[in-house]
Amino acid sequence: MLKVGDYAPDFEGTTDENKKITLKDMISGNNLVLYFYPKDETPGCTAEACSFRDEWDDLVKLGANVVGVSSDSVQSHKKFKENRKLPFTLISDPDKKIRKLYDANGMLLPARITYVISKEGKIVHAYNSQMNAKNHVKEAMEALKALQIPKSQQ
Repeated sequence: MLKVGDYAPDFEGTTDENKKITLKDMISGNNLVLYFYPKDETPGCTAEACSFRDEWDDLVKLGANVVGVSSDSVQSHKKFKENRKLPFTLISDPDKKIRKLYDANGMLLPARITYVISKEGKIVHAYNSQMNAKNHVKEAMEALKALQIPKSQQ
């Protein structure tokens, strides 16, 4: 897993709308919640995605974009996004290049890791838990709230 304080590696990926996108595009003046998950429509991954969906309004108020990454195809992501009414972007990473850049490979299963990246491109929080899928959004929101507090008050 990458460390807090590291600069997030830039990459190019293909979205659920079959468009090319880079890390810089996703940040574009906002903080970013970049989460890696194993597979579309599986119980844990669906719970995780729906947790981000259900907290969407609060995440936006905290100045964040949310992007999910897995090895599933663009078509699988599109269907998953439609089925679950996800308001955020999903990126297809079939060759696992993005996973490798973010040290999110896992052992038997692909890792479930969430990074909160500041609008300056630094990792401010990293959370790794395969079993606590719903906790990823809570962890991300706490990190985003901390970014709202002026440094003089931290």
